[in-house]
Amino acid sequence: MDDKLRAFGKNIDLLINKNNLSREESREMFRQILMNEQPDLQQGAFLAAITAKGATPQEIAGGWEVIFDLDTVKVSPKISVPVVENCGTGMDSFKTFNISTAASIIAAADGVPMAKHGARAITSKCGTIDLLESIGIDVECDASIVKKSIEDANIGMFNGMSSKVHPCALGRILSQIRFGTILNIAASLANPASPTIGVRGVYNEEMIMPTLETMKEIGFKKAMVFHGKNSNGKCGMDEISTSGLTFVAEMKSDGTITEYTIDPSSLDIRCDNENDILASERSNESIRFLRLLEGKESRDREDIVCLNAAAILYVSDHVKDIESGFERAKSIVASGRAASKIKEWVSIQNSKPDLGLEKLDALLCHC
Repeated sequence: MDDKLRAFGKNIDLLINKNNLSREESREMFRQILMNEQPDLQQGAFLAAITAKGATPQEIAGGWEVIFDLDTVKVSPKISVPVVENCGTGMDSFKTFNISTAASIIAAADGVPMAKHGARAITSKCGTIDLLESIGIDVECDASIVKKSIEDANIGMFNGMSSKVHPCALGRILSQIRFGTILNIAASLANPASPTIGVRGVYNEEMIMPTLETMKEIGFKKAMVFHGKNSNGKCGMDEISTSGLTFVAEMKSDGTITEYTIDPSSLDIRCDNENDILASERSNESIRFLRLLEGKESRDREDIVCLNAAAILYVSDHVKDIESGFERAKSIVASGRAASKIKEWVSIQNSKPDLGLEKLDALLCHC
């Protein structure tokens, strides 16, 4: 045991001195963390050291590989088009409401098969799992029910902190961390449905390219990774921003990668009240979330959701560019299709559909 502690500590020293690990070395380090074979102090020191150094795609892929291989219940939805995932890593400095969750519902309403993989709140007020649970989605169900939901409703949510999805220890690890590490990237990529198209926001600009290159390394065919800034550029979000620039890296189907920025003003989008897109208390967010899907929320909230939905529609080849995707997303909300989709989702991803719909209807009365 002492030899194992020393070897683990030696690799931490390497990271502190800015040396990189191979994918295999990273995989073994993460395996020992996942299996709880190292003291908590060593586990935390490793995550801090590799984050401070700046993780390479090979190091992130090593973490993903051990989580996916050893601690992920896998499913294969029977659908005729590629499965798509979108998410934000969390741990960002500008705490918005659940934008990516609402964006995925709009995309699903347009026929994009969404396999989401999220968690409860760690540093935010309301995580995607917390929100969906509050409106009636069964977030503690078996992965097989999520698979059926993807097949029948075009959308499903895997709970990244549930033992029914990750039976070993991922929930234990995530629940103990309050800062952004490569584990946020690696764990979020361990999606049970193995999507091949991905749209994701990251907690800082430096993680854009490593995350995209990791996605390419582990088998994604098309992807977009971004980090948005608020109006003064001092805070960042794991979303496409409507109040500041968003830095983007995109991988096309031929494997080529391009980097660019999205300026909301060039799309004639402006955010009048930046505070309105910040998260509020969970009980309030549930009602505002449903109001948004019904087209009854503020323009600032609807616009940022539709801009992020546009990225999904674009990468999924439903539209030719972000601008047309934004207009498509706005029309989906206005038509009522997004509101209908959430009702369909609640009824299908549920071991007790009647109770889920009852919870949803009770909230809709306040909308």
